[in-house]
Amino acid sequence: MSNVIDFLERLGQDSQLRHATGIELEQALTRAGIEPAVRTAMLGSDRGLLESLIGATPNICCMVNVPQEQDDEGGCAPPAGVGKSAPAN
Repeated sequence: MSNVIDFLERLGQDSQLRHATGIELEQALTRAGIEPAVRTAMLGSDRGLLESLIGATPNICCMVNVPQEQDDEGGCAPPAGVGKSAPAN
């Protein structure tokens, strides 16, 4: 797997390689010793297959839910500034 990561790093740093034709890219992958199945996934832009072949975990999205403040009656008050109208001129 490290040769795949090394190749992807080089791909990001080398503008000629980044803009190479499909044949040139395939040749570079072969020279780098990338396995045929991984080469196929990379050349076909198949991210899911590439992730599974190299054992990478898919992207995970973490979110934080900010709780609403309690009002005096035990219910939830809207966040500050929500539901207030602009002052009249």
